Amino acid sequence: MSDLVQLAQQIKELGQQAGFADVRISDVDLSAVEPRYHQWIQAGYHGEMAYMESHGSKRYRPDELVPGTVRVISARMNYLPQSTNDDWRQREKQHGPDTAVISMYARGRDYHKVLRQRLQQWAERIASLVGTYSYRVFTDSAPVMEVALAEKAGLGWRGKHSLLLTRESGSLFFLGEILVDIPLPVDPPTSDHCGQCRSCMDVCPTQAIVAPYQVDARRCISYLTIELHGSIPVEFRQAIGNRVYGCDDCQLYCPWNKFAQKAVVDDFEVRHQLDASRMLHLFSWDEPTFLRMMEGSAIRRIGHGRWLRNLAVGLGNALTHLEKMRDDALLAEQKTSLESRILEVKESLRQRLDDPSEVVREHVRWALSQAS
Repeated sequence: MSDLVQLAQQIKELGQQAGFADVRISDVDLSAVEPRYHQWIQAGYHGEMAYMESHGSKRYRPDELVPGTVRVISARMNYLPQSTNDDWRQREKQHGPDTAVISMYARGRDYHKVLRQRLQQWAERIASLVGTYSYRVFTDSAPVMEVALAEKAGLGWRGKHSLLLTRESGSLFFLGEILVDIPLPVDPPTSDHCGQCRSCMDVCPTQAIVAPYQVDARRCISYLTIELHGSIPVEFRQAIGNRVYGCDDCQLYCPWNKFAQKAVVDDFEVRHQLDASRMLHLFSWDEPTFLRMMEGSAIRRIGHGRWLRNLAVGLGNALTHLEKMRDDALLAEQKTSLESRILEVKESLRQRLDDPSEVVREHVRWALSQAS
């Protein structure tokens, strides 16, 4: 047993050398979360994400997904860019009405590629310690209940927004796993430190956190702008504001994220000014430009059509805000400047009225209808 304890420590050190902030180990028993998972599915909270109910029991039984698995090595990697200013939380809450708000995790390189490569290299280095062994690596790409496994391993606790939280660095990190056939000693779980706080629930623009630890994805802006393929329900469009890919509000207002730690790799540095781009600029991209600019980005997978759909909603909401600013302006020069911006948005939208996609055209029509 002492040899396994030493091996576990060596594996964790290798994980930290690979860029992971923390590493913990759990067994494969998720029977405690299985009933809650079924209740969530039966409530329809997964929306169009059919993959959430596929694979049967493999999703909550890792040893069925990868036969022979007896332990799960869970790890987290911070993604707050190294160049982030200390006042980043305040800055993220102050984007202008015609600025595109893109979730922080998606502004750099696709995390699937970054973590998968590092997990694979780490797993191969473990072989230098143990010889031949059976393993598979995962990162948000297979029927693996990552948060449940990470929580069981003591990597953090599940916050009321359903994301994993740590006292050391909040929730701005990605999770990855290595499923192994080595009977390593397991780590104890940590306790919940959300207490009576419900900041994430109260701030959610669409009230998607329907109860503590329970999210109705059908209302979540991340789901609506990323996972949903068709038309965004009209009742949520104004609440989406200028969030064109994902939403960070539940994390921005979580007190624990004042401790968020910066990434140790440069893969998550902001590309193409995606932290401060005008929606009009992004809306002007044709499909080849979109595919070229989003090469190596997680955003690329939604395709050009959904990109335009999301931006159309954002521009419609921008029209509402800009018109209010114009009406409230005291100086003639301010009114003139704002009127020019309004006309620019309208003209850009009109140019998409004959888009090949009916979904895009419908959202453009809605956006134009938001103008007085």
